[in-house]
Amino acid sequence: MAQQCPLIFRQVDATVTRINTLFVMVGIIAFLATQLSIILIALIIDFALRLYGYKHISPINISSLWIQKTFALPSKMEDAGAKRLAAFFGVGFTIALLVCSSIGADIAGALIAGIFLFCAGLELVFGFCIACKIYYIAKKIYPKGFV
Repeated sequence: MAQQCPLIFRQVDATVTRINTLFVMVGIIAFLATQLSIILIALIIDFALRLYGYKHISPINISSLWIQKTFALPSKMEDAGAKRLAAFFGVGFTIALLVCSSIGADIAGALIAGIFLFCAGLELVFGFCIACKIYYIAKKIYPKGFV
C-alpha cells in the first residue's frame, strides 16, 4: 500500500491553505512571546470556522484569500482531505497548548508549540504533511478503523 492521505474528493486551493498556515504560525509565535491565551482561543475559533464550513467568515481565510489575490499568487488545487486532517491536528495542538498554558505547564507547552511549529513549517515551506504520515501509519495498524 502506497502512502496516502484521506481523500474526500473535494478540492481546495493549497496556496490559500499555506497562507493560512503562515497566519497560524504567527499566532503561535505571538502567543509564545506574549503568553496571551486569547490568541490561542482566537486560533481555535478560526480553526472551527474553517473546519465546519464557515470559511467565508474566518478572518484567517479571508486574509489569505486577499493576500493571494493581491499578490496574484497561483492557485494549486488539491484534495481537501489532507488539509482537513492537518487542520484537525492543528486545532488539537492549539487546544493542548491552551491547556498547558492554563495549568502552568510551561515546558510541556513549549514542547507542544515547538512540534506544532515544526510540522506547520514543513507544510508551509515544502508542502510536507506530517498528519498524512501519521494517518498512513494508523491505517496500517488499524485498517478497519479508517473505512
